[in-house]
This record gives sequence, C-alpha cells and structure tokens, in this order.
Amino acid sequence: MNDGNAYFQLQATRPQTLAYALTDSPVDALPDTIIDRDRLLTNVMPYWLTGTAGSAARIYYENTHSGTWPHRTGVPTGVAASAEDIAIRRHAEQTNTITHWTDFDTGGHFAALEAPDLLIADMRKFFRGLR
Repeated sequence: MNDGNAYFQLQATRPQTLAYALTDSPVDALPDTIIDRDRLLTNVMPYWLTGTAGSAARIYYENTHSGTWPHRTGVPTGVAASAEDIAIRRHAEQTNTITHWTDFDTGGHFAALEAPDLLIADMRKFFRGLR
C-alpha cells in the first residue's frame, strides 16, 4: 500500500496541492504509447479549463475525513481491477455486495482510456447478469 498509493494519499490529505498542479498545466511526461496525446488532452481539458481539478479530487479528502465508513448496501457491485490498480476484494466486500469481479493483467487507473475494449466487455458482462 505504500508504493503506488501516493496519489490517493495526496488527494485524501492535501487535495489542494494536486489542484494547483493540475490547474497550472495539463502537461506531464506521459508515454504516448499508452494513451494517445489527443485523447489524453480531451479528457484533461475540462478539468484544466474550468479549474475543477481540486473539486473533482476532493471526494478522496471528504471520504477520508468524514469520520464515518460507508454502510453496506444490497446493490449489486461489479469491479474491474486493472493491473496497476490496488483493489483488495476482502476490503471491497466489507461495504459492497460484490457480484462480479475481474482482475486484468493490463491497464492502469484510467482503464477507460488505456484498455477501453476490455473495460466495455467486462461492464457488458456484469450488466448482462443483472437482467
């Protein structure tokens, strides 16, 4: 949890720091082989142009500091865990009714950008089971 969890920790403890960085410039040294530059900018620009990176990330801070833990619901929940995401089923099952779980060998936190075909197929499989 120490390695690869810093982004969550930053959003949960100092969301404004991230907001300043994302509001100042959307440019980062990302490999164009993973996500096409135009696609990346298309997804980042609404946050950058409207200055809403901080408010979008604030949910991490609010959830961490609310003093309450979400209550379990009976809502069927599907999880698509990408290779680079930290998803621990036993923790997810404490507050969710997991009815579908997929661990992918590829992709990262932004699966919809990095592996959209895999994600769409998995979502269809999950929702097909709810019909």
